[in-house]
Amino acid sequence: MIRYVAMRLLGLGLTLLAISLVIFTILAVAPGDPMSEFASNPAITAEVRENIRRSLGLDQPLPVRYVKWLGALLRGDLGYSFTSRSPVSGLILQRLPTTLWIAGLSYLISVAIALPLGVFSALRRGSVADQVLTSAVLMGFSLPTFVTSLLMIIVFSVQRRWLPFIYDSTLVVRDWNSFLLQLKQSLMPVATLVLFQTAVLMRFVRAALLDELPQHYIRTAHAKGLSKRRIVLAHALRNALIPVVTLVALDLPSLFTGSLVVEQVFRVPGMGALLVESISRSDTPVVMAIAFIFSVLVVLLNLVADLLYGWLDPRVQG
Repeated sequence: MIRYVAMRLLGLGLTLLAISLVIFTILAVAPGDPMSEFASNPAITAEVRENIRRSLGLDQPLPVRYVKWLGALLRGDLGYSFTSRSPVSGLILQRLPTTLWIAGLSYLISVAIALPLGVFSALRRGSVADQVLTSAVLMGFSLPTFVTSLLMIIVFSVQRRWLPFIYDSTLVVRDWNSFLLQLKQSLMPVATLVLFQTAVLMRFVRAALLDELPQHYIRTAHAKGLSKRRIVLAHALRNALIPVVTLVALDLPSLFTGSLVVEQVFRVPGMGALLVESISRSDTPVVMAIAFIFSVLVVLLNLVADLLYGWLDPRVQG
């Protein structure tokens, strides 16, 4: 197991190095320049623009800029924003708690709902309950998040006036009442993500368990007289979770990126909103930092999935 973990950690380091090179190269050569906002200002001469470019380090060759950026990244320095001239880490830390709250709460609820419903649907295959759940999954999987968001705003904010459709970024949780207000304004963004993510997870849980139930080892367990509950939980579900683990681990970063649309619709001041603002302003350091953070999430959770493979199925360690 130690050798298995060591090889995965080595692969993780090499993968992150390659990702950092790809992110930096793509964003460095992409169209758009932070100097473009000064182009229409006649008060800013070409000499001033060149001085600004030099102060931002944009006059240096790409390899030199990459090495400097990577060295600063290894020291935990994400650089400074081109537009606000404030530390990128500070900008991200301001927005990260909101995204963690929305995306994290959504994911916990999705997993808690999808796993038991997926097992129930697989065990009741062909029943009325299974057909209802399958239809609901198809609907939740098919509806884009921006459509679900708009429908929720129309029903719960415009028509019923039950929930606020604009997220109050100035709200600070200090007591129980402020926590309830925070929870209330988070209901629609969280529900939008939960509907989609639950549909995706439940679909895979049901399919994976249906693949395991007809296997010979399940028939053998029935022949030995084991209870149906023990057969499902201790044998079938454990093997069915192997492909589901990948989906659960790798879908968490996609939930952060998928929340970008939801944050835009509900005006949630999270990482997604910061990314959109930075792209529109050609604020490359912020975009590179957010892209690298998302990449790290994907790679780390992929490592977690590999380690869980080793626990669920020791054969993969070989």
